[in-house]
Amino acid sequence: MEGKELKYWRKKYNLTQSQLAQHLKVDRVTITRWEIGLRNIPSFLFLALEAIENRLMRRGRKTKTKTGKEKPKRKGM
Repeated sequence: MEGKELKYWRKKYNLTQSQLAQHLKVDRVTITRWEIGLRNIPSFLFLALEAIENRLMRRGRKTKTKTGKEKPKRKGM
C-alpha cells in the first residue's frame, strides 16, 4: 500500500488523520508521514484497515462516492 492509497481509503470512510490514528493506536503524525511518503507503511496495515472498515460498516458509517457524495454502506455484506 502506498500513501496515496491510504489517504484515499481514509477519505472514503470520511475519517480525519486523527481519527484513523486513534483507531490504529498511533500518533497523527505517523498517518501524515505514511500518506506523504516520509515513512514506509507496514505491510500488515491492510489487515488493520480491513478490521476498521468492518467495524465502521457495523456502525453504519457512510462512505463517499467518487463524486464526493455520501452513500450508506450496504448491510449484510
